[in-house]
Amino acid sequence: MAKSTNPVPGRYLVVFGEVELLRDLDNPAGWMLLMDGVPQSYVDLADPTHLDFEYVQLMGIAVDCLPEGPLDVTHVGGGGFTLPRYVAATRPGSRQIVIEPDHALVQLVRDQLALKTVPRLKVRTTGGREGVTALDDASADLVILDAFSGAIMPIELATAEYMGDLARVLRPGGTLLVNVADGKGLRFARRLLATVRGVFRHVTLLAEPGVLRGRRFGNLIVVASNRDLPLDRLVRSAAGGLTQARCVAGEDLVKFVAGAKPIHDGDPVAAPVPPPAVFG
Repeated sequence: MAKSTNPVPGRYLVVFGEVELLRDLDNPAGWMLLMDGVPQSYVDLADPTHLDFEYVQLMGIAVDCLPEGPLDVTHVGGGGFTLPRYVAATRPGSRQIVIEPDHALVQLVRDQLALKTVPRLKVRTTGGREGVTALDDASADLVILDAFSGAIMPIELATAEYMGDLARVLRPGGTLLVNVADGKGLRFARRLLATVRGVFRHVTLLAEPGVLRGRRFGNLIVVASNRDLPLDRLVRSAAGGLTQARCVAGEDLVKFVAGAKPIHDGDPVAAPVPPPAVFG
């Protein structure tokens, strides 16, 4: 395993705000990256397969349910590059592109969190829309959309037009994973699901039951493809994982989304803001 480059805890100015790097007192190799006080990433420099956040565990489960072997992966959103590290460790030989607009954040992760040790990884410091537009058709087996400004998902990355561009980048049978955060009523999550369902034939949702019922603000993971998803395995893995999540698909998903309208470029939609107590 790659050794730590002796990260220095503290506050660092980046392009889009201030990040804080905190050591995990229970794990000498564990580091938390926060943006303006909001937890963004957890990185274990000794074990890239260690996924600390619940929603990242769910994304890891979805990755594990894909066919075996190396993957060509496009990530929209970098943070501490937790999932690229996970893919590189669990799918040796994978080629990955990370689109992250904050070049100062990328440099911080390179300097402090051993990013250079991740094999076959390319970073493009540009916006999520521009970065995907520049990608070739049918160039990825997996696209992971996990982009937030603080705790808020940029609306321009939640529209039908953008989902169409992500579908263009995916190979036939490729998979899209989207991290969306929402709270009571899940109105935004329902609209995002309606948007994804307008582009992809097969869609499912993974979430912890309390979040799924709108009892607390949290993250939900959308899994989509134009080919059948491994639903049986997703259901078993989600229920048996540390997070013990539910998998919503088929008619249950249709009922969940009922009445929600897809999001289009220019629509007056605001992504939900978490209550202050969530990160207090």
